[in-house]
Amino acid sequence: MALAVLIIGVVFVLLVVLITVKTVRIVPQARARNVERLGRYRKTLEPGMNVIIPFIDRVKPLIDLREQVESFKGQRVITEDNLAVSIDTVLIFQVTDPRAADYEIVDYRPAVEQLTATMLRSVIGSMDLEQALTSRDKINTMLRGMLDDASGKWGIRVTRVEIKSIDPPQSVKEAMEKQMRAEREKRAAVLAAEGKRQSQILTADGDKQGNILRAEGEKQGAILRAEGQAQAIGTVFQSIHAGDPDPKLLAYQYLQTLPQIAQGPGNTVWMVPSELTSALKMLSSAFDGPGGARDTAGENGPGRRPGWAPPGQPRPGHGSVPGLPDGSAGALQQADAELAAAVREAAQDAAQLGGAPVAAELPDLSTDLSGKAAPQTS
Repeated sequence: MALAVLIIGVVFVLLVVLITVKTVRIVPQARARNVERLGRYRKTLEPGMNVIIPFIDRVKPLIDLREQVESFKGQRVITEDNLAVSIDTVLIFQVTDPRAADYEIVDYRPAVEQLTATMLRSVIGSMDLEQALTSRDKINTMLRGMLDDASGKWGIRVTRVEIKSIDPPQSVKEAMEKQMRAEREKRAAVLAAEGKRQSQILTADGDKQGNILRAEGEKQGAILRAEGQAQAIGTVFQSIHAGDPDPKLLAYQYLQTLPQIAQGPGNTVWMVPSELTSALKMLSSAFDGPGGARDTAGENGPGRRPGWAPPGQPRPGHGSVPGLPDGSAGALQQADAELAAAVREAAQDAAQLGGAPVAAELPDLSTDLSGKAAPQTS
């Protein structure tokens, strides 16, 4: 009897446990379960503890409400220019309506995969290979919009579509590599030419600025030199006017300059200026005194003053000439000697170089300085 009571008790407990399990259903967070009552949709269980009628309500499998990632690899697609490419895509979607996802389509995962492949062929088929390779963002946006519209009635929202890779044929890859290599070489050549151009421009600009600065410097130097020469000439001119030189002094200075003219290394012909006679006459008149009359007859011969001697020989009278101031005869003798030596050197140079000296009126400095001319020398 006791054994029968124990068996009945155990069966009752098991029945209570079974009824409890069939009555209470716990749904995890971000999950959902559809309930059918006598074969018809009754409700969708929310996350947490839910109570149903056992043996009357049937609970369908869990549906994940989180975003799900599906990867579709190796989908062959033909582009507009008839090139077959292999495309890998990643699809991110989320179930927003558990009832539609459970009752509007048998299995939404294969449906999403096939829909993605169909839409991808449609989108890539309207582009050539170059556009497909460079327009991934555009392809992603177009696929997302088309898939979202098509899967909306299934209670699915497509949140993102990404193109992982686009693999063209090997021959196309080689052609593209050659094209990219040529493009890189072209860009390198353009950059090198641009750099050379900029370098030449900068160099030319630097040369221009340097020439401008040098020209400015030469201009300023020439201006300063001209100003200095002008000041020097003005100073000398003022000094000459302050000293008030007479024509006699200027004539003597003219005679002193003649030997320097003849000393040039390239002077093969010495042109004797015609003004030399006037200067000599003026110099001779400078030394004419009140008693300086010419001795036309005497021991020295007609037309010769006392103390005359040929050029190169000392004059008698120890440097004293009648009618001239004391000390003036020595200066005249030195000037006569220097001028005669310069004339001889010029004649010798002209003879050595084969040049023909030009004849000019040159009074013999051995004549007396009173104005009587000696025989002409050429």
